[in-house]
Amino acid sequence: MQEKPKVSVTRTRRDSAAKEFSFTADSISAGELNDVRAQAWDAFMKFSMPVTTDEAWRRTDLRMLPAPDFKLPKEGAFHDLPVVPDYLLQPLTGEKHGGQISLMPGGSRVELDPELVSKGVIFTDIRTAERDHPQLLRKLIGKVVKVDDGKFAALASALAGNGVLLHVPRNVQVDTPLHSVLWGPGGDLAHFSHLIVNLDDGASVTYVHEAASPDEPGHAMHAGVVEIHVGQNANLRFVELQSWGRHVWNFSHERARVERGGNIDWIFGAVGSRLTKNFSDLDLAGEGAQGRMSGFYFTDGSQHLDHDTQQNHFAPHTTSDLLFKGALKGKSRSVWQGMIYVAPGAQKTDGYQANRNLVLDDQSRADSIPGLEILADDVRCTHGATVGKLEKEPLFYLKSRGIPEADAERLVVEGFFDPIMQRIPFEGVRERFQQAIQEKLSG
Repeated sequence: MQEKPKVSVTRTRRDSAAKEFSFTADSISAGELNDVRAQAWDAFMKFSMPVTTDEAWRRTDLRMLPAPDFKLPKEGAFHDLPVVPDYLLQPLTGEKHGGQISLMPGGSRVELDPELVSKGVIFTDIRTAERDHPQLLRKLIGKVVKVDDGKFAALASALAGNGVLLHVPRNVQVDTPLHSVLWGPGGDLAHFSHLIVNLDDGASVTYVHEAASPDEPGHAMHAGVVEIHVGQNANLRFVELQSWGRHVWNFSHERARVERGGNIDWIFGAVGSRLTKNFSDLDLAGEGAQGRMSGFYFTDGSQHLDHDTQQNHFAPHTTSDLLFKGALKGKSRSVWQGMIYVAPGAQKTDGYQANRNLVLDDQSRADSIPGLEILADDVRCTHGATVGKLEKEPLFYLKSRGIPEADAERLVVEGFFDPIMQRIPFEGVRERFQQAIQEKLSG
């Protein structure tokens, strides 16, 4: 039999990953922790840019990321850029702040109640912490979020010129909320942040952090790390809001570790950015540890928000409760991937996760992927996910009572988000979310 002739086929290869960043090791700022940042840089260089064949990035494509264009802000750059808006500096969780930090391109501003200073509370920017509290910072940095957790975690750990250190000593109760704002104006700038929150045993605090910027031409980027440690029988209420401009590519790796008898109430709100990829892990490391995660997001236009959550039960009698709810308009897309993991021996675990999505336009899309991995035999773990459109019956009923269609739609959407609002004990945060709903619907 005559052998078939071989056919030579030439294929044009399409780039499967975004271009690499133009930063170098010289971009690392000198300081007491220069060796730590150098290790993070080495980890960053070992990672390739994420591609859609990576499981965690299957639904988030970075090929349009203009990575080579981004540059670090110079020292004092904020003097020539738009200032932090007053509304971002207003209290959301009480009548006044116990302390407030403004993180800006190339600088920061710190205020803290002297009474809290006398109790040993440390609430300052990362550069001041590196100078005044190097031993404490060295003890905490990189212990909850590892530099090998991902390319952007390593990059932020290496180049973070802005950030916060919050340390609450043993059994200290901070009654007035603490607040920080990461303000990121400026085209083609890369903003890197590192937040470290440490509560010693028996401590308690409420902390609100918001990342925001104006809508501007061109592109900008943020990559951040959030490390939280909640000691034994400590209690943290952490509110995290994201309202980046529509030109910002936003990446973050966040993890909270909760020790025996500790508790965290973690509230997320996301309405901004061009693209967001957020990893949020809850590690319940000690017996009786508890964690609640409540997420609110609303996308429109061509926004893309991807939240990847992990609830890890490493000890017996631990409880986690996650509810994320989102609405979508225009051609926007949301992704939520969630996993409850129960380690061997973590008996009497109680884990719950749910993601609910409301699709308001035919071209918007929500992907919702819950998951369970259970390696213990005496647990109660449940999960659920829904994606649905706006129901016509409630709208018809409201319009039949003389309510205009736009107001009727707003009421139905607010009703959809009500379970999240009920989980938020702060009127100011609920009002911020309700304002976002109105702005998105009217837009």
